[in-house]
Amino acid sequence: MGGCSGYWGRGWEDAQGIGVRVALAQLKPGRADSASCPSQLPSLTPLHSLGQRWEMAPVLPLVLPLQPRIRLAQGLWLLSWLLALAGGVILLCSGHLLVQLRHLGTFLAPSCQFPVLPQAALAAGAVALGTGLVGVGASRASLNAALYPPWRGVLGPLLVAGTAGGGGLLVVALGLALALPGSLDEALEEGLVTALAHYKDTEVPGHCQAKRLVDELQLRYHCCGRHGYKDWFGVQWVSSRYLDPGDRDVADRIQSNVEGLYLTDGVPFSCCNPHSPRPCLQNRLSDSYAHPLFDPRQPNQNLWTQGCHEVLLEHLQDLAGTLGSMLAVTFLLQALVLLGLRYLQTALEGLGGVIDAGGETQGYLFPSGLKDMLKTAWLQGGVACRPAPEEAPPAEAPPKEDLSEA
Repeated sequence: MGGCSGYWGRGWEDAQGIGVRVALAQLKPGRADSASCPSQLPSLTPLHSLGQRWEMAPVLPLVLPLQPRIRLAQGLWLLSWLLALAGGVILLCSGHLLVQLRHLGTFLAPSCQFPVLPQAALAAGAVALGTGLVGVGASRASLNAALYPPWRGVLGPLLVAGTAGGGGLLVVALGLALALPGSLDEALEEGLVTALAHYKDTEVPGHCQAKRLVDELQLRYHCCGRHGYKDWFGVQWVSSRYLDPGDRDVADRIQSNVEGLYLTDGVPFSCCNPHSPRPCLQNRLSDSYAHPLFDPRQPNQNLWTQGCHEVLLEHLQDLAGTLGSMLAVTFLLQALVLLGLRYLQTALEGLGGVIDAGGETQGYLFPSGLKDMLKTAWLQGGVACRPAPEEAPPAEAPPKEDLSEA
């Protein structure tokens, strides 16, 4: 048995030697069909060593001794209160804008998307307020080893939810605050045209409140018509119920108009300026002989000069600009609070949750596993040379030995 084992051992060594010689023959210079990319093989060694150096390195590490840890927790407590205050201000601003749109929605086109802005801002402000209160509680508890343990299990999910949910809502609301005010011009133009056309329809279902809303708008915002008081000259704003068809003047005005409307050079009473020293002049405003002392070139002495389109556009854009500024400030505060809480959390995890433990610790944004995943994906994505299936050389079978003849 010993001889047999020696015989088979020598045979296996000879077979291995033949395989090695065949492999070396395939790597000889001059083989044009080789797919092993020898020119790129040496580059794998430094990349591999670089990956080894990155293997245990977290993302954006920060060394935090005792005093910086305490100052970080105290600063986060203050920033969290500021974030909660900013979230509350956003709630107030978005609520005020919603109330304004509730009264002014009649004068916007039905397709206008501007009301989406205060709704998104309301949700973003609520999340920012909640994130600020969480930051206040977590930063305060981190200064006391007895209060911090309940936060260790929930702080991580809260940070993820605040970053994905709160940050996403703030970005969406901020984008809407920058994009939607530009659509107000056309929306107000269309809405005011419709409102003025239905001013007379006090008994038509669906438009019964049009006259009251337009009068309140002109009285409250000191405006008249869309772009001026002459806009009322082109619409019938007197209801047909109060027109006498037997009156010759009324009949002539209706017959002279192609659309059969009763048009006059007058305006509703809500266009009158109550600060004018003279009684309001509402009718025959284009007749210079009807009011000898009235100069139509200076209507500010009697009527509101601005149109409601300009007044409402400026008013709503100012509200949107204020809300957008608060959203930008809140986004910055929330980013600082979330980053600070993440560094504080990872630093305390290295100390077992005790902020005043001796020695230094390291805070980071992401653990080393993220870099390992990215490094592996990068190395597998194209650093190593891979021959195409059609270019790979055919495998050469090693020569067989006749063991019986040996």
